[in-house]
Amino acid sequence: MADLRFGQPAPVRTATLWAALATGVLSMLLLGDGLAINLLLVAIPAALAAYFAAQDAGRLPRAWTLVWGIGGLALLAVPALRDADWPSFLAVVTALALGSLALHGGRRWPAVLLGPIGLFNALVTGPVWGWQGLRERSGGARGRIGPLLRALVVTAVLLVVFGVLFAEADAAFADLLGDLMPDASVSGGPWRVLLLALGVVGALAAAHTAAAPVQWDRVEVPEGRARGRVEWALPLIVLTVLFAAFNAVQLAVLFGGYDAVLDKTGQTYAEYARQGFWQLLLVTLLTLLVIVFALRWAPRGGARDRTLVRGVLGTLCALALVVVASAVRRMDMYVEAYGLTRLRVSVVAMELWLGLVIVLIMAAGVWGARWLPRAVAASAAAGVLAFGLLSPDGLIAGSNVQRYEDTGKFDLEYARNLSADAVPALDKLKEPARSCALRLIANDLADDQKPWYATSWGEARARDILRERPLSKDANWETCHNVGDDVSYR
Repeated sequence: MADLRFGQPAPVRTATLWAALATGVLSMLLLGDGLAINLLLVAIPAALAAYFAAQDAGRLPRAWTLVWGIGGLALLAVPALRDADWPSFLAVVTALALGSLALHGGRRWPAVLLGPIGLFNALVTGPVWGWQGLRERSGGARGRIGPLLRALVVTAVLLVVFGVLFAEADAAFADLLGDLMPDASVSGGPWRVLLLALGVVGALAAAHTAAAPVQWDRVEVPEGRARGRVEWALPLIVLTVLFAAFNAVQLAVLFGGYDAVLDKTGQTYAEYARQGFWQLLLVTLLTLLVIVFALRWAPRGGARDRTLVRGVLGTLCALALVVVASAVRRMDMYVEAYGLTRLRVSVVAMELWLGLVIVLIMAAGVWGARWLPRAVAASAAAGVLAFGLLSPDGLIAGSNVQRYEDTGKFDLEYARNLSADAVPALDKLKEPARSCALRLIANDLADDQKPWYATSWGEARARDILRERPLSKDANWETCHNVGDDVSYR
């Protein structure tokens, strides 16, 4: 088996250790109250630690390394912008995956899929590597550590003494100081120490990976046994004919209207849409799986075989795109009947991304597949970033408010459980529906007073709106219950 390790890392440099320490200190001070802009602030020194380590190892940043690194940092901006947890969680997980790609490099599928495994191993080797470097430096620098510690102590004393005096002299300055300074109370001491350790360990793991990455591109994936033309092509051609027949029916329904289909099947408009979407989503996933195995077992005898493979799989991909369009249209029908929810907007986004993957596969059949793994990874990251920037909760609230204005129907109970990102859209409702929809969100915002670095832009914006237009005192529980029943069953 080929050696996957890039090589032994060079001794850790002082700049890397300082960057790792800065990551730990910022983690301790900023990450204990929630996630927002603080996560991005913590990630910057960790990225610098990885950059310094890679520089010592002779690894110069390449174009794709910059793409993955900048993309990962951009994804960490989603928690700073959005109050909703679910797009932020998806963005953070994707940012970790992009960070792994930036640290390891690679262009083939093993590098894209297996990269995060190397980071878990570095959680052990990274701190050991950093500790060895720290011991080497402390042995010859004891004479410099004393003056440095004394300077830090004097600086801290001066800041505390004069900061307290200025705060007592001016209440406005005291409020400003309280907003800017992180909470470092003794009661949260163990938790803060744990965050410090996690920040240092994470930064050293990233730096060690950058200095000695696992070369996942060296993993050899054996090719599947090539099949004969008839054995390979016959099942796929039959499947393509089935796709063509289904798509012909879809086009006939599209141009002929849904009334005849509903009369024949006995289904309602919403039942027809809901039943079809999930099956078509599964069809899209299975089609991608079929394409993967078809490429693995495709005949490889020469130009005629390549033409056969491109023709059959290209046709299947083109018909699969029609299935994607049909699935999206069915979900659109379902949303028209019942409104938009988090699940519905998520699965539509997934279906659209799967359609994009099919388009990329078709392009790879024309121009070669060497770029395909990184293109698929980049498209997934771009989709997650766009998903977060578009504010799913705001999109859901806006769509349902528009539906309420058009039809008079509104799921008030569902709207009450959205995040603060939905406040600008829900603010457009008329009273008392507006106050009823915003009551729970306003209570959460009032109970959860976070420092500036742990407050998202969506949360701050929602507070400004509720401050300018306070909730109606007449929107009590009984009134909201009646309003909810009225708008739900019209």
